[in-house]
Amino acid sequence: MAASIESLLSEISRSEDPMEGLKSLRTAVFAVPAGSLREALSGSRLEVIFSLLDTNDREQVQVCVDILGRVLQAQDPTHLYHIWKVELENGLQHPDDSVKVLTLAQLGRIVNSVEAPTAVLGSEVIMRRVIQCITDEKILVAKEAISTLVKMCQCKAGLDALFSTHLGELKNVMATSDVIRYRVYELVVDVSSVSPVSLGYCANSNLISQLLQELTGDDILVRATAIEMVTCLAESQHGRQHLAQQGIMDQISNMIVGAESDPFSSLYLPGLVKFFGKLALMDSPQHVCECFPAFLKTVSDMVLGSDDTHITVALDTLGALGSTVEGKQVLHKTGGRFNAVLKKMSQLVRDGPTELRVRCLDAIAQLLTLPVEDQTEDLCVLLESWFCSLSSEPMEMFRNITTQPFPELHCGALRIFSAIATQAWGQKLMLRTPGFVEWTVDRSSGTTKEAKDAKFELVGALASSPTIVENLGSQNALRLRSYLKEGPYYVNAVALVSTEGGD
Repeated sequence: MAASIESLLSEISRSEDPMEGLKSLRTAVFAVPAGSLREALSGSRLEVIFSLLDTNDREQVQVCVDILGRVLQAQDPTHLYHIWKVELENGLQHPDDSVKVLTLAQLGRIVNSVEAPTAVLGSEVIMRRVIQCITDEKILVAKEAISTLVKMCQCKAGLDALFSTHLGELKNVMATSDVIRYRVYELVVDVSSVSPVSLGYCANSNLISQLLQELTGDDILVRATAIEMVTCLAESQHGRQHLAQQGIMDQISNMIVGAESDPFSSLYLPGLVKFFGKLALMDSPQHVCECFPAFLKTVSDMVLGSDDTHITVALDTLGALGSTVEGKQVLHKTGGRFNAVLKKMSQLVRDGPTELRVRCLDAIAQLLTLPVEDQTEDLCVLLESWFCSLSSEPMEMFRNITTQPFPELHCGALRIFSAIATQAWGQKLMLRTPGFVEWTVDRSSGTTKEAKDAKFELVGALASSPTIVENLGSQNALRLRSYLKEGPYYVNAVALVSTEGGD
């Protein structure tokens, strides 16, 4: 195969119309196993392929990119930059976005190697052109440039190169437009998330403080985007510490309070709620809800309101918050307000638009889920009261949903049954509901793969429960374990007997 690749390269270099040869070469390099490609290409003259990128023929460019993508990936990244330095520099300015993406991806490999980063980071041409790629109209190129720069910043030399030597270039790029400015913010947030040291570089560049100032800007859409960026920054512990030191938590809480009198708040309020929702999950639901009471009140108001977008965000937030034991306890402390939320959720499950019904079912399932190791008497009593407050006949309400011709609803209702299936009160309710256990082991009640998987999850939750025999009886426990052993897609074999003629 090596000889074939060599001969094809020679043929291509002599041909006035290289397309046929390029296609054959593409087939040849993809036919060689990745582990053997480096040896097969030893001595091959790839400069021929690089030279053929200099064309307006998009098909030719794409075939060359396919070949180079396969071939360069097999090369040792330590030597790649030294061999193809000029070609990589040119690739960053190529008019075809696929060439830029290929070049950026290879530079990302190079800077992750042990020896090569110093040479790359010390190249003013490479650094300037990679930064310039952030402004590319093709988002794929910009994303790859951001990814490459983040990889460069995994070491001190990269941080120095970007935030000292080329900081002016980065700030010039930011001034291009609002869109580009936020791409740079995305880069800064990604780099900040790596370590406290990288966060320090970003903070000293004043780019983080500039991002935080956007939270209170006059442009509502810019403000909404800034909130998303700040939420990403809060995903690391050192990022949260920095935001707390800058008073950003209090600032966002005040924005939630002020949203009540802002006619444009619907554009950014969901982002504020998502911020505190993530904060509660990463730190402590109780701490966040006690320190920033406006957050939980706003979530409740959004569920009880009429804006479908707000309701969706609030349901997702409630579900995530209520998925933890601490979160369930926090919600319980709100008393009557949370009962009103449950009533609204029940109404949405029955009468809301399909998308809201699905989100609501997922949220209810999360609220009712309680691992066996966390099942105290008080928590089980609490969850039973929540379940029963959803309807006068909650078992029938959710089982009726499983009969509707929407797989998402069917599976959502099954997940609720799976949530209560591990708890003694849930098992007792199932036994008292006429035909429920029979329905559970009836394989004809759901025909899609998703439905079969969801039913199997329910059976598994019941069959593995230590209280299953006590609450459902040994016979039902045996049926459930048999279902579990057979698997989710088991089909009973039925013998067909012909009744034609004398047969």
